[in-house]
Amino acid sequence: METKYIDTPEWDKTFALSDKVNHKKVSFTNRYGIRLVGDLYMHKSQTGKLPAIAVCGPYGAVKEQASGLYAQTLAERGFITLAFDPSFSGESGGQPRYISSGEIYTEDYSAAVDFFMLQPEVDRERIGILGICGFGGISINAAVQDTRIKATVSSTMGAFDPYDKDQRYEMRRHLNEQRTADLLAGRINERSGGVPANLPDEIRSAVLVVHGEKAYSLPASQEAFGKLKGDNKELLIIPGASHTDLYDRMDIIPFDKIEAFFRKYLR
Repeated sequence: METKYIDTPEWDKTFALSDKVNHKKVSFTNRYGIRLVGDLYMHKSQTGKLPAIAVCGPYGAVKEQASGLYAQTLAERGFITLAFDPSFSGESGGQPRYISSGEIYTEDYSAAVDFFMLQPEVDRERIGILGICGFGGISINAAVQDTRIKATVSSTMGAFDPYDKDQRYEMRRHLNEQRTADLLAGRINERSGGVPANLPDEIRSAVLVVHGEKAYSLPASQEAFGKLKGDNKELLIIPGASHTDLYDRMDIIPFDKIEAFFRKYLR
């Protein structure tokens, strides 16, 4: 894997740069040959081999938003963190743009783990991932596939399939009509919505599922958690919180719990 460091002359995030961390932009390539771009955060005073966390989401967002906020905050707490744009989005590559691929998104997390494996500051046995919204489900899928991931946090998991069978049929019909329209127009670039989240229970590593009590998507996390096995799985429901509160509400996101969870299982 070729890793590159990219000059970042201006701070371009939706949140302020912390004076406690160093930041640099990086790029690396997944096994589909797609170039991914991310922001690497590390506490200024940290030394030695450190635990690392890769962060992605919400679905349709970019690293300058919620994933970057999570990554910087966890870096302030002593982790090396990487907030990255998934394939087909943001500064990352992949054509056509804005499409969904659960398989490729899952590979993106493994590519982020590969990136960490090559960093001299990272303890290779202490790597975790975090997914927000739609990438909450993707992160759990990645944990199934990649046993190098020792701990996973899913925050405000997106509800991809809140429909009955007739609604699902109409959605499929709409998507296929759009495919025909794109074909006749000589393009493949129309946005088509989310991806289904198939969440197996074959995860031996630790998982923390975080969701807001008032989130429309709460059943997604409850259903996913119900499929997980083992005494290293936790469900944390935040009283009064909505779905988007867990994107960037620093007074609501349970960073103390998230830090404690990663410290327990990345050791």
